[in-house]
Amino acid sequence: MGNMWDEPEREVQDRDLRILRVAAAPVAGDESTLFVRLETTRGQIDGILHPVEGGTGAVVCVGGAMGGVDGPADRLYARLPALLREARVTVLRVEYREPNNFEECVLDALAGCSFLKGIGATGVVLLGHSFGAAVVIKAGELAPFVQGVASLSTQLYGTYEVEQMEKPLLLVHGTADTVLSHEASEDVFRRARDPKQIVLYADTGHGLGHAQAEIDALLSDWIPARLRGDAMESGRSEVVTGPHPPAPSPDKAGEGE
Repeated sequence: MGNMWDEPEREVQDRDLRILRVAAAPVAGDESTLFVRLETTRGQIDGILHPVEGGTGAVVCVGGAMGGVDGPADRLYARLPALLREARVTVLRVEYREPNNFEECVLDALAGCSFLKGIGATGVVLLGHSFGAAVVIKAGELAPFVQGVASLSTQLYGTYEVEQMEKPLLLVHGTADTVLSHEASEDVFRRARDPKQIVLYADTGHGLGHAQAEIDALLSDWIPARLRGDAMESGRSEVVTGPHPPAPSPDKAGEGE
């Protein structure tokens, strides 16, 4: 995907998607987690919902160009419900209808927001990786309901109008990324409005596996703070990660699409 500045971004605003009905069933072996299916006017969106009682904040997680609901950094999205349980944050992990179709994937993220609002959420943070990191930036531009956007190892395509997004933005990237250079996140950071933060992890690749513990800690604080409406200062930081076990193929397509 890379820069792709020569291909104009098509409009998403004029594309219509409406949720017609919702089905849910417990995930086998985990009664607290639900498999959800959103029947929409543009097709079927599947996802995994981790509901939390007593809270009204939520996160929508989307994957890279190949889709998937586990996320980077050794299945970050699967860990996220436990990381956010104390803060009473519900997590929805969305599977794309049409992976690698940028406009349709943005609509899927927006549908996830609408679904969560319909079940009682009062605010949502969007979280995406690689291709999905640009998806959540575009969705964040379009959805007033969104209170923050966390963009991990982003591509550039889809971020051209980031300056129109009036939401707190967190950019995370590894400086050893050989799939999408960290310069992509640097470029988005320069163009984005305040408040914005960028965190660069040294010697970390596209899948962010070597920064797993640091990213867990970062998002465990950052997401609840955005949902509470806490003020956020803009800033830039570079982090040298501590010793970790070797991450499994961090730059393979499965994690770094």
